[in-house]
Amino acid sequence: MTIDQTTTRSTETQSLPPIVTLTLNPGVDVSFEIPHLIEDQKVHATASRYDPGGNGINVARALARLRVPAHACCVVAGEIGDLLERLLVHEIDHSHCVRIEGETRINVTLQQQEPRAQYEVSGIGPQLSAFTLQKLVDEVTRLASDGYAVLTGSLCPGVDAGFYAELAQQLRSQGARPIIDAQGEALVHAIKSKPFLIKPNRFELEQLVKRPLPEMADVSRAACELQAGGIDYVCVSLGGDGALLVDGKYTYYAHAPAVTVSSTVGSGDSMVAGLITALARGEGPAEALRLGLACGSGTAEKPGTGLFDYNQVQTLLRRVEVARVTDCDLAG
Repeated sequence: MTIDQTTTRSTETQSLPPIVTLTLNPGVDVSFEIPHLIEDQKVHATASRYDPGGNGINVARALARLRVPAHACCVVAGEIGDLLERLLVHEIDHSHCVRIEGETRINVTLQQQEPRAQYEVSGIGPQLSAFTLQKLVDEVTRLASDGYAVLTGSLCPGVDAGFYAELAQQLRSQGARPIIDAQGEALVHAIKSKPFLIKPNRFELEQLVKRPLPEMADVSRAACELQAGGIDYVCVSLGGDGALLVDGKYTYYAHAPAVTVSSTVGSGDSMVAGLITALARGEGPAEALRLGLACGSGTAEKPGTGLFDYNQVQTLLRRVEVARVTDCDLAG
């Protein structure tokens, strides 16, 4: 059974294309702040929080903070799935949950205060049947129409590495724009489907082009090579160094605004939400990169699995300067 939950939020007055996210392996994210881990000893948390988790869900949460309505498709299972559904009500505009057997996973983030360190443990999650996968595909393609579909996050046990690529091809055939933020073999396969946008980090880009990329010019050249294969936009996240975005004509680069980093969980998903928001509004790649970096940096300031807030991003936007650094035709 598919359960739709809708909450009412203030949204931008302008009409936007539909936006849908897919999370095959969602979870409840639990984060603890602790003084220090001690082997074989109990440690008491100084703070904790619970958030709906999974990359696609995080993108939808971030879109809601940007006052952009989105549909989030995911699977839920067991009692943890019940908790996930209750958390989603307060975080996103439209959730579409398909219930299956098993138990939704729990992911844990530990933020150690002294010395500063972050530890993350990801749960496994339930196995998806072919029937459930097809149900999700049907839901995503229906909701996306000719808009945007974000395919991101880990694949459940038993799901073929080419799943995102096949779904992206189907979305492209109906006029939709698939955004894929994945890792490993899933990303390798996805590139062949010529998605609308991908967002690897530097390490993932190195794995894709099978060579080290020590300098910014090397990163730009590699991103342009991928883009020339039929991808509309390639955004490369560079952590504290910012990010670059190529669109077939130019490479845009911006430093990340200086912030006090509390937790990096959700920063990449927030960047994706910022990119999509600007592009869906018809803004150019420079503005998309600016908003993406502001959202990612805002989330990095938040503890645990918390995401940025709207006013915080408006402030950070004024601190992001985007430069058009090179012509992609010359980068090769």
